[in-house]
Amino acid sequence: MEASVRKLFERYERSFKKSLGGDMDMDEVASLYASDFIAASPAGVMTGKNDDQLKQVMAQGYAHYRAIGTKEMRIRNVRISPVDEHHCVAHVAWTATYVRKDRSDVVIDFDVHYFVQELDGEPKVFGWVSGDEQALLRKYGIT
Repeated sequence: MEASVRKLFERYERSFKKSLGGDMDMDEVASLYASDFIAASPAGVMTGKNDDQLKQVMAQGYAHYRAIGTKEMRIRNVRISPVDEHHCVAHVAWTATYVRKDRSDVVIDFDVHYFVQELDGEPKVFGWVSGDEQALLRKYGIT
């Protein structure tokens, strides 16, 4: 399971990179997620479905990241915590780089914890827990 989950996040990182470059393939992005998911952050808990609305929200999210100067989103490390033979938590350490006008680029490290289910050899993200992204962006003067 560990190798397939690592490959899932390699695809995730590639999709993110392409989307930041404006080459969005929302079907590819959606293929990373299970049919339903849950997300938790200090802003609350939400649930959703992997449908056209998810693709629309993700496209808007990538547009927002480009608008605030996100230049790169890179995975530093993936640590897997198995739960059982079909589930794990992937602790993903990300580094985001933001272009700033008339200033040096801003680099921010953060972690997201993804819940992954692997059925029939294909892992999918069915949830995640993240920190307060908006507060972090404000702290570094991005937004």
